[in-house]
Amino acid sequence: MKKVLLLGDSIRMGYDSIVKEMLDGDYQVYYDDTDNGRFSFYTLWQANQFFWHYGHFDVVHWNNGYWDMNAEPPMNEPLTPIGEYQHNLRRIIRLCRANCDRLIFATTLPVTGPTEMHSYGNDSVLAYNKAALEVMAAENVEVNDLYTRMLQRDDLYKCEDTLHLTEEGSRVCAEQIVRMIREAE
Repeated sequence: MKKVLLLGDSIRMGYDSIVKEMLDGDYQVYYDDTDNGRFSFYTLWQANQFFWHYGHFDVVHWNNGYWDMNAEPPMNEPLTPIGEYQHNLRRIIRLCRANCDRLIFATTLPVTGPTEMHSYGNDSVLAYNKAALEVMAAENVEVNDLYTRMLQRDDLYKCEDTLHLTEEGSRVCAEQIVRMIREAE
């Protein structure tokens, strides 16, 4: 049976079990059900743990961005500046390519603006997505444009915290992820 690894932040935690359910019988789906991938450097470490413990994967689907661009008080600048973010993404790509057959990067989802939950607005999301897409293009990595998919609704499929997805939003993401994974069958 083919193996899929899902990596990413709390957005991934919203759709991971749905993806697993939708792929049941065709794929073994792995993800950390107790912790999210947080920022890109943490995801690098987390991916390494999965490869160490479970070996080679057929597909890795991952996202990063929200944690990297956040500046939690008292910090007044993003946790991971864009240049470091791109560096970390390249390291994740190298690690994944050595341990999987197919790699898919998902763009960071839109937000409506800074809140108590996060310090950034959609301008930061666009800047980090642009930086990530530059890396993905240079490295020839498939992109799942979840950002654009979420724009199809005025509320962006967001909960009241303006960051996390509603159950419907998580399902919409899961459906798009499953379509992409199945495209190469």
